[in-house]
Amino acid sequence: MVRIVVINAVIHSLTSALGPASVVTEDAALELVRHDVFTSAAAPICIVRPHDIAALQQAVKICAAAHVPMVPRGGGASYTDGYLFPRGGHVLFDLAGLDFIEVDHVNAQVRVGSGTTWANLKATLDPLGLRTPFWGPFSGIAATVGGSISQNTISHGSGRHGISAQSVLGIEVVLADGELLNTAASKATRFFGPDLTGLFTGDCGAFGLKAAVTLPLLKAQPAFEAISFACPTLQDYHALVSKASLEQLDDSHFGVDLALSQGQIGKQAGISAKIGIARGIIRTAPSLYAGLKQLLRMAAAGEDALRAANYMAHFIVEGTDSSEVAAKAARIRQIAAPHSTEIANTTPAFVRAMPFAPLYNILGPKGERWVPIHGILTHDRVSAFHEQFVQFLSDRWEFMEANGIWVGTMFSSVGATGFLYEVAIYWPDARTAFHDTVLDADYLSNIPAYPPSDEKRSAVHRFKQELIDLLRLNDAAFFQIGRAYPYFDRLDPTARALVLATKAALDPHNLMNPTALGLD
Repeated sequence: MVRIVVINAVIHSLTSALGPASVVTEDAALELVRHDVFTSAAAPICIVRPHDIAALQQAVKICAAAHVPMVPRGGGASYTDGYLFPRGGHVLFDLAGLDFIEVDHVNAQVRVGSGTTWANLKATLDPLGLRTPFWGPFSGIAATVGGSISQNTISHGSGRHGISAQSVLGIEVVLADGELLNTAASKATRFFGPDLTGLFTGDCGAFGLKAAVTLPLLKAQPAFEAISFACPTLQDYHALVSKASLEQLDDSHFGVDLALSQGQIGKQAGISAKIGIARGIIRTAPSLYAGLKQLLRMAAAGEDALRAANYMAHFIVEGTDSSEVAAKAARIRQIAAPHSTEIANTTPAFVRAMPFAPLYNILGPKGERWVPIHGILTHDRVSAFHEQFVQFLSDRWEFMEANGIWVGTMFSSVGATGFLYEVAIYWPDARTAFHDTVLDADYLSNIPAYPPSDEKRSAVHRFKQELIDLLRLNDAAFFQIGRAYPYFDRLDPTARALVLATKAALDPHNLMNPTALGLD
């Protein structure tokens, strides 16, 4: 009874301070946010949607005074329990209302609200001929800047400029007591004394709620070329991308195996999506002739480009003019020659034209449920892990067959030092409120639906955890840690003490996303 009184008082205080439009208690909304792409947890007591930083600070102070846990949510496309709090009794902060973009041309910076999507940021910067170094994950139609900085992520721009954390100048963070911390000691550079900004990258909101992020600006490069290669083995793919990454020749790249190429990467959502891609190719091409030529090449390649080999490597090269791009592309072809055969560039051309596609991949190509897991390996561990993974699948073949589980793999280098190995897991199971809300009804009506299966879902949880354990045995690092990947217990005792001391100093009552990062 006491707890109910406290909850009601908190909801009343939040509503009084922020207004009824900013505090949501409807059952349907609470049901939605207790799910992420993969799993579910307890519903929050309410959802707070502050529309400016002052309102965010007010809301945090109210929750802190009542010792109510606070959990942040960005675009919601997480699959590592990042905003799912198992114990419940928390306030979920939907930060999508912090959606603003302030371009500082003179200082080559952009200040962005944490709830701004990467797609909206790109739409604002494109007409100005500008970009950020890292400019978003593939899910950037929904993924927010604040969420990506909290999680650490790669994709667009990572070939030349690294992961999301490497493109941050400063972060404005609301701490557990409601005070606002600006991690930037100087507007000129992030690196002025100890790097406080880095402390809040990859923290999953455990150290505070991100309100705004300042990113550097670059002039967008108008010339580009997309290149694809077919590799017979994972070892060939690894050799190709590890050598190319040493020279930072591409703006972005990724690799997929045959299963993903024909499934998720290959599927397109009807004629409207194809028209959108065609328009994108024409719009982004250096000239109308170049765009039409690319479309003709893609049409001629048809589906063959998606069945080229066991592993495919896709590169997008950018430059100030065609000669720079041609030189970079020629060097990549030279590196690739001993390990691969060049194929039609259909897939990276699609990605360049539609970098932030609809989130159709949160279900499999036949409507299956989907969850990916990944690890970042040192280069000397890649072959060994791959062999162990192949054996892992062989040992569990009957188990996978019995539960309808199948997998595909995706790859990328992470700078010159790391290799990202991602496994996408699919299984037949019922959709959740998350899928039915995020995906449009027309799309869902054209793919199969499955009955709920606690047995299959339990099998996938076990399968997923065993894969994470295998990656851990190979000393893999992880992005998007949330509550799914091991972090805290991987640290040495001195580092653990430092992390705990930092958490205690910033959040003495452990109210900010408790249990994220393994902190409790």
